[in-house]
Amino acid sequence: MLMHRPKVSVLLLPSGDEYACTQDESLLKGMLRLGKRGIPAGCVSGGCGVCKIRVLEGQVRSLGPISRAHVSAEEEAQGHTLACRVAPSGNVLIEVGAL
Repeated sequence: MLMHRPKVSVLLLPSGDEYACTQDESLLKGMLRLGKRGIPAGCVSGGCGVCKIRVLEGQVRSLGPISRAHVSAEEEAQGHTLACRVAPSGNVLIEVGAL
């Protein structure tokens, strides 16, 4: 029996692009699964820092540690994270390219 995986909305600024993401996949993998673009993708495992974003609204949960080489504790406190290392807990609004 297939389990229904609820999807939430991910809205990207400044482009205004939007896509649906399940709550058990990273923001980056959800976008890539749909063949969408908007968040830069690199290694997809937290090592390169290319997918750095800022969460403006909504909540995300960690899928693993974030390298301090890419996101400092101060940046993380301001909402910055790596899209490959977080999953949405509900609808989210994120800023891409806010480095």
